[in-house]
Amino acid sequence: MPQTAKRFATCDPVWASIREEAVAMAEAEPVLASFLHATVLNHERFEQALSYHLAQKLGSMEVPSMLLRQVFDEALLERNRLGEAVRADLVAVRDRDPACTSFLQPFLHYKGFQALQAYRVSHWLWNKGREAMALFLQSRVSEAFAVDIHPAARIGHGIMIDHATGIVIGETTVIGNNVSMLQGVTLGGTGKESGDRHPKVGDGVLLAAGASVLGNVTIGHCAKVGAGSVVLSDVPENCTVAGVPAKVVGCAGCDQPSREMDQRLPGDDPEDAPQP
Repeated sequence: MPQTAKRFATCDPVWASIREEAVAMAEAEPVLASFLHATVLNHERFEQALSYHLAQKLGSMEVPSMLLRQVFDEALLERNRLGEAVRADLVAVRDRDPACTSFLQPFLHYKGFQALQAYRVSHWLWNKGREAMALFLQSRVSEAFAVDIHPAARIGHGIMIDHATGIVIGETTVIGNNVSMLQGVTLGGTGKESGDRHPKVGDGVLLAAGASVLGNVTIGHCAKVGAGSVVLSDVPENCTVAGVPAKVVGCAGCDQPSREMDQRLPGDDPEDAPQP
């Protein structure tokens, strides 16, 4: 193994895998070779590649990608834990999405992953007092990816946002670690309240497609919210809720619903059906 490849494999196995996958893809699909070199192979560090790729996705006439990349570089290359969270998110997608066969795939193409990383930069900007830039970036993410995450929201690591279209996460939302959510999830308020008005989501939670959690309510650790449900009150740990309004319909069915990604409700399994 070349020395450079050995160094990447030793200090950053996720980045080493991405580079190896990019080389293989460029050989298998020469039409994409230039794109893969520009996006992955021309960069020494994962953060540099991500900064370039996000800037290309989100640059506009108002703020060209070259200027936007400077903002991403500043956030991602600063000595902080942002890079750890980004890698944990990428591993979460690779582990939990059965359609995902590599680290390169979500890095290049999955807007849920890309929107989440752009949010992480906007949150960094918000905490630096650069609210105008943070809100501009939020707007660009909404336009480009149909994902609306307020930069003041607090989101943990190991997050998987599958498909992502229609995701809305409000200003005072707090999301724990290792949470998974699908398209159309809303973590919002109930009206015109001010102050702390958005949901608090515990670790290991699964929010199924189209679920809405409204108001300053708590979703307990390792709970599951069924598809299309509207949650208006607290959800106990390790429980499944469903319906409009959502009610407890059983236990979560596993230790980590976010990792299992099983959206079925208790009783949906054919083996649980009454026998004739």
